[in-house]
Amino acid sequence: MDLVKVYLIQSITTAANNLRLNAQQIEVVGLLRETIINSNDLGSELLLMKKTTELSKLAIRLGEIHTFLTQGKVDFVKISDQFREHSRYLIRDLNQFLENVNPKIYKDAFNKIHNGSVDSLDIELVDRSILAGEIMKTGGTTPEAEELDESNEFKKNSLSSVDFEKKILSPIKPLDELLKKIPTEKFDVSELKQYYELMQDHSILASLHEFELLSKMHEIIASALDAIMNQKLKTDKTVIDALRACLIVIVAVVKKKDVDITGYLNRAEEFGKKYFNQNFQV
Repeated sequence: MDLVKVYLIQSITTAANNLRLNAQQIEVVGLLRETIINSNDLGSELLLMKKTTELSKLAIRLGEIHTFLTQGKVDFVKISDQFREHSRYLIRDLNQFLENVNPKIYKDAFNKIHNGSVDSLDIELVDRSILAGEIMKTGGTTPEAEELDESNEFKKNSLSSVDFEKKILSPIKPLDELLKKIPTEKFDVSELKQYYELMQDHSILASLHEFELLSKMHEIIASALDAIMNQKLKTDKTVIDALRACLIVIVAVVKKKDVDITGYLNRAEEFGKKYFNQNFQV
């Protein structure tokens, strides 16, 4: 199997390891993996998948990874970091995909995009218990996958609402302090990177708990920190106030505060729409 297929399959498997999958969802992941393995032209296959409603969103994400691997300049010194990022983003897309697609929908979609040709999806269903054991192996199959599995704690933190609240709120105060330092430039860039990654993880965690507003607030903060690190966003008072508004919304929502946060929410939404094209129809 070529390295592009190995990379994609391991990214999918690592993302799946961070989700609670039932037998049917595990079967769909198996079908997806087999599709990649059996494809003679994976780039064209992903293009066809993008044209089908049921498969399009996940196909877009997989297509981005495929393009990175086949057309970009891959830096093998940093490939582990890139793998972690790709797998992290896949968690949300794979979760949404599996909520809407069962094995029959998956196979019907492929038969449709290949003009009804059954040969186009020559995949036999395998024993679910065997497939479950293969997909949900603890730690994955590579050192990179093991490192990602250790660094992400979605499984543990999705068990309890108390744990969820504690995890989401834990970085709020120190991040607020960091935001106050940014205009003075008295901070370490490594701090920005730390909170950028943390906000990405918490955005995914909030989404898995179906808190889309929380997820979007974290997305805005993560995007802004990334832009600040890359000197693409001027850190004036307006920007800092907007980011602090995001933090206030997060705290109010998580703690279920009976206060009017409309002003903060509006400021956060306007900032997200202006700089990062965020859609707030939640």
